[in-house]
This record gives sequence, C-alpha cells and structure tokens, in this order.
Amino acid sequence: MLRACRVVNPTQRGMMATMGYHVTVERRDDGFVGRNDRGAEIAFGTGGDSPLFSPIELLLVALGGCNIVTVEPLTAKRGHRLLRLAATMEAEKTAPNRLSTITVTYDVELPPNDPDAARIFSEVAHRVHERSCTVSTSLIEPTAIDVRLPV
Repeated sequence: MLRACRVVNPTQRGMMATMGYHVTVERRDDGFVGRNDRGAEIAFGTGGDSPLFSPIELLLVALGGCNIVTVEPLTAKRGHRLLRLAATMEAEKTAPNRLSTITVTYDVELPPNDPDAARIFSEVAHRVHERSCTVSTSLIEPTAIDVRLPV
C-alpha cells in the first residue's frame, strides 16, 4: 500500500536522499532484466506463460528472502540453528493493481533434543516480520515513492 507517489524531475537538486540500495530495470527483446551495482542480474517477465518471475513473484521472493535471511542468524545466535529453513509466500490479486493478504508459511526443521527451539524460532520470526525485515515493514506501513521522469 503506497501512501504517496510523487513525480519528480531528476534534475532537481537536493531531492536525492542517501540510498543504501540501487538497482536498474531495463526492457529487453526477450523480457526484462534487473541489475544491481555488484553485477548480479535477474531476468523477469510479465507472468502468464513465461517461465520467468513476474514482478509480483519477485515481490513475494523479496518478502520471504528478507524474512529468512534475518531469522536464520538470529536463531543461530541464540544457539538454536535450524536444520531446515524455508518459506512459501502466497497472495491473490483482488483487483488489477491490488493483492490480497500475503501469507508467509514457514517450513522449518528444528534441532533434535532442543526443547526451546520452537519457542525461540516463533519469537524471532514474529519479531523479524514486525520490526526487522525491511521488506515486511515497507509493505505493512506505507512507503513513499518518488517517480522521477526525464521531462
């Protein structure tokens, strides 16, 4: 949910905040590609019959990825290294530009003979979703977006 979307001319000075992340997205003949400054690329498409991720699927990957890469070290730091940690994200379109509630379902294998592992995992996973995962918190609370056009 976006609270504000403002169109800004990129030549306006003083508008660019310090950014921790920078990616580019480009149309190609066979779909689209996203690139980061470290050289990684991800091809994506528009959905439908394409085997490539759609932008909505990439949003779901970002949500799940952010949660599990944050949960993993925090549970391990507390001495409860999970034997398996995976997540499935599901949502449906409720309108052409809206998603239903996103459901994140964890698939974990707890360490054997560790009576506290389930409690620790549950506490950490909830805390990560509510406060530590930037993707989760950006989806829960509106995040302003400036759209900068070259005109």
